[in-house]
Amino acid sequence: MEKLENHLNDYRLKKKLQMLYIFCVLFPLVVTDGVILYDLIRLERQRQQYEMENVASAVQYNLSNTVEHSAATAKNIYLNRYIENFLNVQFGSVLEYVMGRQRFMKDTLFESSLGMDNTKLTMYADNETIVNGGEFSRISAARGTGWYERLQESGEDMLFLFYYDDGRNPAVDGKRKLLFLRKMNFFHNSPCEKVLKIEMDYSNMVRDLERMHYEQPVYICRDGEILLSNEGHNSVLQKFEGFTDVDRVGFEKEITLYGEKLQIYVLKTPGSILPFLRENIVLIGTLLLVNIILPWFLMRQIDSSITARIGELSHVFESVGKDRMTELSRVRGKDEIGSLMLNYNRMAVRMNDLIQTVYKDKLKEQEMDIARQSAELLALRSQINPHFLFNALESIRMHSVLKGEYETADMVEKLAIMERQNVDWGVDDVEIGKEMEFVEAYLGLQKYRFGDRLSYELSVAPDCVTVRIPKLTLVTFVENACVHGIESKTAPGWIFVRIYKENGILCIEVEDTGDGMEEDALADILDKMRNASIDRLRAKGRVGILNACLRLKMMPACKADFYIESEKGTGTMIQIRISPEILSEPGGGENGHA
Repeated sequence: MEKLENHLNDYRLKKKLQMLYIFCVLFPLVVTDGVILYDLIRLERQRQQYEMENVASAVQYNLSNTVEHSAATAKNIYLNRYIENFLNVQFGSVLEYVMGRQRFMKDTLFESSLGMDNTKLTMYADNETIVNGGEFSRISAARGTGWYERLQESGEDMLFLFYYDDGRNPAVDGKRKLLFLRKMNFFHNSPCEKVLKIEMDYSNMVRDLERMHYEQPVYICRDGEILLSNEGHNSVLQKFEGFTDVDRVGFEKEITLYGEKLQIYVLKTPGSILPFLRENIVLIGTLLLVNIILPWFLMRQIDSSITARIGELSHVFESVGKDRMTELSRVRGKDEIGSLMLNYNRMAVRMNDLIQTVYKDKLKEQEMDIARQSAELLALRSQINPHFLFNALESIRMHSVLKGEYETADMVEKLAIMERQNVDWGVDDVEIGKEMEFVEAYLGLQKYRFGDRLSYELSVAPDCVTVRIPKLTLVTFVENACVHGIESKTAPGWIFVRIYKENGILCIEVEDTGDGMEEDALADILDKMRNASIDRLRAKGRVGILNACLRLKMMPACKADFYIESEKGTGTMIQIRISPEILSEPGGGENGHA
């Protein structure tokens, strides 16, 4: 065996494949008569397919016959002038209606003319003098129900519907229903809307399907829901179940009955081919003996020659993702696989040299880029602290000059809240709840400065309180609204801060009723916000808004969009929409971000 294996190692792969084809494919096919067996199985499957088609056609016929019977009854009522006139009568009292109904039933022999067993018929009319009950009802009792809405949405005059009624009107358990609906609009001069509902016996339909005694499982479905089946799933009080045996479907037929699109599935029975195989067991056994024993012996030898060495190559190729590629310790054979093993060793030597000179050098360059970006981020942070400290101290100074020192203690307390948030740069992000405490302290401090000229309202949705954003970004926009909105306007003004989620997107809105902006200034500041960069920040000018926008855009996997609405003399609103990639709850990542 070892000598045969070594001999095969020297053969070219093409020759090995030829041997595999001759001894494992061609020879068994010549010896055996596989074509005959294949044809026999194919004919048996065709017979089964034809039988399933007949079953589907029979189910369609029975269902269509039941529906057409209801449709015919609906047509008779639809064309009946006496019913139309009765439903249009405006009765003066309940007693008058009851007496009129009795006369109508007696004169028209309405009940005896229906001839529908186990079928409930109800006519709805937009006539408030009708008393709900029996065959007649006000249409207000139908409006709002699922079947009525389906009829109106369909745009059709007639609709057949499998329907699960869970409306509990009256207050009973939900149940499956089989409905035929028709708008009673034949008489065009009718003063009110009318709808006919025929409720067929769902249980009787189930019994008819089961009495057919089909060998194959049959399912009548609609959009993946099981409506009827001869394998159960027919409980009247349960909602329609989902159809999960898609892989077992042997024949499918789609039908449409008065707007209801249905699928009839006939399932293949497990082991349906086994009886046929038992009848031909001798022929099959002969084929198996000829096609397995000889190919098995040859395949073992070829497997040792090919797959063993390919396995060695596969094992060493796993080292490609490491810092160094592993070389093969032993190269065997003179065929294509042996040549591949030899060339792999040559490639490994070359790649190891390239990894040292290129890959590791690239890693060092990336580390330097990360360090540079971190330094730039720290530089951005350092610009914020003096900015807010100056504004806070300026507010205290103006308050002291104008009103004395009586409330200084409260102002200093708010300043302390701000400074604790401003000085702690252990991490760059903070929960929105904490940031809003900072905003409230800042606005409270500005309230001392502006007095009745400033009012504010803060609103945070509960599901946004623990979301983390870059520190001091929110208060930057609030400070901008206060300084450039309220301060520049002599009349009293408001600042609104609203934070909520919309379709999974975090929305931050900062609105003021200040002086507003001209159209040119609005376009300029929006351009700066959307295109904030390190280079723009280094240029002279105000850095607060640019700083906050840039830090939002620099968050990992962040997609922040900025919008501004402003009208001169009315106010300004800034909206920030942050994509879900940036959002995370506590414990959502190493730094609290997704």
